Amino acid sequence: MGNKANKGFESLKDVLASLKGPQGLPFDLRDCEIWRVWNDVVGDGIASNARPVEIKGGCLTIAVKEPIWLQELKYQADDIKQRLNDCLGREAICSIRLKLLNRKAL
Repeated sequence: MGNKANKGFESLKDVLASLKGPQGLPFDLRDCEIWRVWNDVVGDGIASNARPVEIKGGCLTIAVKEPIWLQELKYQADDIKQRLNDCLGREAICSIRLKLLNRKAL
């Protein structure tokens, strides 16, 4: 414990960097920003009826409460993708997948 105790805490960034192998992490840590900016980007109406649940390989999965919102967001998917990417300052999202969930899951 001697040397480690004197070293102090390591930042989460450093800990995660030490975990990644030669291929890197299986995800981009910057993608977490999507959840932080979601409400501001999509507005209260959409945010109260849909939320991001996963991003994998550039495909953002959005859980939607009601079938009517699923239909509406199909029409808005390209716009939402563009606004999120603009807000993030990079092409984090290549496509959007919509998924209907029951009300209790949201």
